Amino acid sequence: MFNEIEIDKIQLTIMGVKFADLKTLESTANAIGSNMFEGFKPTPKGIEIIRDYVTDKISLNELVIFAKLRAYV
Repeated sequence: MFNEIEIDKIQLTIMGVKFADLKTLESTANAIGSNMFEGFKPTPKGIEIIRDYVTDKISLNELVIFAKLRAYV
């Protein structure tokens, strides 16, 4: 089953998580949507982690560590 998430293109937020620009918001939303079909249940913390990876604030290694620690919950 697919659940909707709150995306605000005016305020540039996904589930209340702020994005710097529309392009980053849309690419992140697309990635989240694809993963939701595989069972991913997004949380605001998870969206922050994905946003930080997409914008190069964290590395792939850090992303993997967060995933292993389930830091996105």
